[in-house]
Amino acid sequence: MNTELLVSVVRGEPTDRELAALVTVLLAASSKADAPAHPAPVSTWARSARPSMSPGSWKASGLPR
Repeated sequence: MNTELLVSVVRGEPTDRELAALVTVLLAASSKADAPAHPAPVSTWARSARPSMSPGSWKASGLPR
């Protein structure tokens, strides 16, 4: 088991509540719970409305596929 300190108080004497609040904030900041697991797939219909942005792409967007 790793016994290295991750957080230490270098000045002052925080109360148990203050330490608990600090740990809560640090855990919330490091959590990926709010991050989506996978990006939503783009539908073929939506992708067809956004042709590539190369020179002349506006011409190719009107050609049959």
